[in-house]
Amino acid sequence: MGGARDAGWVAAGLLLGAGACYCIYRLTRGQRRGGPGLRLRPSRSAEDLTNGSYDDVLNAEQLQKLLYLLELTEDPAIIERALVTLGNNAAFSANQVIIRELGGIPIVGSKIKDPNHSIKEKALNALSNLSVNVENQIKIKVYVSQVCEDVFSGPLNSPVQLAGLRLLTNMTVTNDHQHMFTNYITDLFQVLLAGNGTTKVQVLKLLLNLSENPAMTEGLLGAQVDSSFLSLYDGHVAKEILLRALTLFQNINNCLKKEGHLTVQPTFTQGSLFFLLYGEECAQKMRALVNHHDADVKEKVTIIPKF
Repeated sequence: MGGARDAGWVAAGLLLGAGACYCIYRLTRGQRRGGPGLRLRPSRSAEDLTNGSYDDVLNAEQLQKLLYLLELTEDPAIIERALVTLGNNAAFSANQVIIRELGGIPIVGSKIKDPNHSIKEKALNALSNLSVNVENQIKIKVYVSQVCEDVFSGPLNSPVQLAGLRLLTNMTVTNDHQHMFTNYITDLFQVLLAGNGTTKVQVLKLLLNLSENPAMTEGLLGAQVDSSFLSLYDGHVAKEILLRALTLFQNINNCLKKEGHLTVQPTFTQGSLFFLLYGEECAQKMRALVNHHDADVKEKVTIIPKF
C-alpha cells in the first residue's frame, strides 16, 4: 500500500510540474485569440502585452504577469519586448508606483548586467522612467555605481551609454543621491569632452543638476579636467551645448556666493576645473561671447557673476 501511495504522489507531482511548464509556455509563446488557456485580459495574450500593438496602459494584474514573464523567460527577444512594454508603462506616474509595489524594480534592475547590450539598454530605459518617482529612487540607487561603471567603461556614444546617462541624470534631479557621484565627477568630464553632441548635452544635463547643489561645488571645482573643456565656450559651439556650459559656470558661481566660499577658498590643484573657469583664457572667452550673434548667449554671459 505504501508503494502505491508513493507512486500516486509522484504522479501528482509530475502533473503539477507539467501544468506549471505549460503556463510558462503559454506566457512566453502567447495564444491565439479566442482560444482556451491562460488569459491576461479578454482577447489579449502574453505576446499582445509585449509586441507594442496596444497603446492603452496596462493594469496591475497585467503588469504583474508581465513581470513574471520577464523573470521566468530566457528568450532574449521576449525579454527585450517585456522591458520595452514595462518602460513605456513606467512613463505613467500611477504605474511607477504599481511596478515598485509589485517588486518590479529589482527584476528590471537585474537585467542591466545582461551581456546583451540591447537588453541592457532597454532595462536602463525602463529604470530611467521608473526613477522619475522619488520613492522609486530609494530602490534604484543601489544600481548607481554599476551604471556609472558601465557608462564610463562602455562604448562611447552608444545607446547603452546614453540610456545610462539619462538614468543618472534623473537620479540627480534632487540632492538626495548626488553624493554618490562624488568619485565619478572627473569621469563625467572625460565623457563630456570625448563624446559627440548628443552625449555632450546629456552629460551637461547631469552636471547642471550637480552644479545647483552647493554641497557638490567643491567636488566639481576640484575635478581634474582637460584644458580642452574651455573649447565649449567657443563662439561656434552649438547653442544647446554652449548655453548649458555657461549655465554650469553660472550655477557654480551662485553656489560659491551662497556658501560664502568667495572669501575662504578651498585649495585646488593645477589642472582642476577651478583653474580653468577662473583663469585668464576663460575670461577672454567670456568677453568674446558678449558679442555673440545669439541673444540668449549674450544674455547668459552678462548675468554670470564675476568671481
